[in-house]
Amino acid sequence: ANTMILHDAHMYGLAQLYQLRGRIGRGKIRAYAYLTTPADRVLGQTAMKRLEVMQTLDHLGAGFTLASHDLDIRGAGNLLGEEQSGHIREVGIELYQQMLDDAVAAARSSQQEAAQAVLQPPGSWSPAIQLPMPVLIPEDYVADLDVRMSLYRRAAKLLDTTEIQAFRDELLDRFGTIPTAVENLLLIIDLKHHCLACGVEKVDVGEKGVLIGFYKNTFNAPEALLRFINQAGGTVKIRPDQRVFFLRPLASVEQMATAIRDILETLQRLLRA
Repeated sequence: ANTMILHDAHMYGLAQLYQLRGRIGRGKIRAYAYLTTPADRVLGQTAMKRLEVMQTLDHLGAGFTLASHDLDIRGAGNLLGEEQSGHIREVGIELYQQMLDDAVAAARSSQQEAAQAVLQPPGSWSPAIQLPMPVLIPEDYVADLDVRMSLYRRAAKLLDTTEIQAFRDELLDRFGTIPTAVENLLLIIDLKHHCLACGVEKVDVGEKGVLIGFYKNTFNAPEALLRFINQAGGTVKIRPDQRVFFLRPLASVEQMATAIRDILETLQRLLRA
């Protein structure tokens, strides 16, 4: 067969349309794929995008282009938020990107070196901070997918408060008023720098307080920490798993973020004492 008619093509996903169309046109005779839609129905924006993309993917090696368009249409999910699942949620976007870069670089050398790099990643680590808020660069703020991914990579490499502020100023100048989700992203990056400074690997927060987990269950000033806990009057406790719980009533995300910053700054002061 060299002709295909897809009835109600707007009901299919982009990958489905591409795979179905690939069933024809395998011979020497010119093939045709007709994508039909109801004449009395106004198609949604997403469906129109899918059909428009199908009209442009008519060359060999279009699979990567298809994947890029599909990612742009459906979205990449909340890469840095708590809704994201998989490896990124476990290690964080910064460490995941670094591990990916290391694996690609190693793959370009010998297979043995590649296996060694994947099995034994570098000693750096990325703190995990769980806050119930959206953390991303929205599509309606930065429309171009490549630009958004570039901004994510740059954000992951920001080193201190000065660079974060410069990055914020650039976003404001290039794209206009910064939405809340982007401000949340910059906040998380800033908090992670504080975590790295005092050896905090994981931060969980809820309405009753903040739970801190140290990297390898080790704090470099244990005596100072114990004195602080004893003076806290029961509002700070060490759990059996060596994590430290700070009892604080937190009713809003803003209060949670402020509490995390205060606790991390307190831990940094204990290290300097």
